[in-house]
Amino acid sequence: QDQLKNVQEVQASGGVHGGAFAAILADGSVVAWGDPKYGGDSSAVQEGLCNVQQIQATLAAFAAISADGSVLTWGDPTSGGDSSRVQHQLRNVQEIHATL
Repeated sequence: QDQLKNVQEVQASGGVHGGAFAAILADGSVVAWGDPKYGGDSSAVQEGLCNVQQIQATLAAFAAISADGSVLTWGDPTSGGDSSRVQHQLRNVQEIHATL
């Protein structure tokens, strides 16, 4: 609860069977919580989640754009949570949109 101060934006993933939230804080850091199957655990990318400008959610994953235009993803790989195959192309990104 102490981590959820100065929240700038919150996105939600999931549906009937579970879900997760991710919040951008005023300092650009991100806090995620909820069911890990739906992106509630961002620990694998937490170190890179700084200066975040935008977050988008799919059914079970999140994508975050940092101020430098880089993108980090986490959550269910089948829902977009694994961007490793295209990571080299995710440079100077200005905006992202998600589908469900």
